[in-house]
Amino acid sequence: MTARALEITRPLVVFDLETTGLDPQRDRIIEISCVKLLPDGRREVRTRRLNPQMPIAPEAIKIHGITDAELKDEPTFAQLAKGLFEFLDGCDLAGFNIERFDLPLLVREFRDAGRTFPSQPVAVIDAWRIFLSKEPRDLGAAARFYLGHEIEHAHSAEADAVATADILAAQVARYADVPNTVGGLHDFCHPVHPDWLDPDGKIVWRAGEATIAFGKHRDKSLRRMAQEEPDYLKWIAGADFSEEVRRLCREALKGQFPAPAAPPAGD
Repeated sequence: MTARALEITRPLVVFDLETTGLDPQRDRIIEISCVKLLPDGRREVRTRRLNPQMPIAPEAIKIHGITDAELKDEPTFAQLAKGLFEFLDGCDLAGFNIERFDLPLLVREFRDAGRTFPSQPVAVIDAWRIFLSKEPRDLGAAARFYLGHEIEHAHSAEADAVATADILAAQVARYADVPNTVGGLHDFCHPVHPDWLDPDGKIVWRAGEATIAFGKHRDKSLRRMAQEEPDYLKWIAGADFSEEVRRLCREALKGQFPAPAAPPAGD
């Protein structure tokens, strides 16, 4: 394979964010790292932690390991916005899956700091999209990876079902940490977060209270919502959420709230 180099005519910044959570319209940046690639072949790397002025979601801490205490003396995004803007302005942008999360969140952080970013049209390169395009994650790709051959008569129901059965067997054989029982594989495919009250993590335990974990009322308990925003709970109860979420909201409107399970005896 002939080696090919990335050709750029103006600086390209590849960036990544760590954040307080997964909502680009609400969460804040706690760490940003930028790799600026220059047309002459040089690169500059800048990494900075930020005080988000809001709590980091426990599930986010489990991913990146950054705690609130570590950030209490760091500057805020607003304090660094001018310098960061100057570093990024006029550069094209790149990252992994940035169009769905990192870039919208960064744009919103700049907007909150009183700046329009980007200030001019820029190229946006998402390595995730290239990955999906060149290494598709479909049944045919799985057959090539795990079985070493194409699916004969692909897209006939029988051929696809047989291939999937063979792929499943190959996955169990390949990965020592993947369970080899049906029950174990079910749990592997449907991991349960200990703080989630529903399969999608829409309602979670926070400080011993069932709490909304999404949208404009995120971090408000069902008890508080029933008192202050009952119409919002009524909307959830009738909207396209899981039956467990709708049930919890219906019960909250009746003054019925879940209680955390008691710890096992001896704890």
